[in-house]
Amino acid sequence: MKLDVARISNDNAAALLEQGLAAIRGGDVAFDLSEVKDCNTAAVAMLLLWQREAGARGTVLHLTGLPANLKSLAQLYGVAALVNDG
Repeated sequence: MKLDVARISNDNAAALLEQGLAAIRGGDVAFDLSEVKDCNTAAVAMLLLWQREAGARGTVLHLTGLPANLKSLAQLYGVAALVNDG
C-alpha cells in the first residue's frame, strides 16, 4: 500500500489507520511512505497498530520510505526497531 499523503497527523491518522488495517487484512504487508514528508506521534501509533495487526496474522509489515522525523520519533519513544525502514 502506498500512502499518498504528505502529512500524517491527528487529523488523518484514524482514516489512514483503517486503510492500512484493511490492506493488511487483504494480504498487503508492503507499505510505502515515501510521499510522507511530515508527521507527528499519531504516525508512530498508527504504525505500531499496523505492526500488531500484521503480527496477529503471522506476517511481518515491510515499511519503506519513512520520513526522517518519523524515524526520530520512533527512536525517541524506543520503538525504532518496530518501525524500521526496509
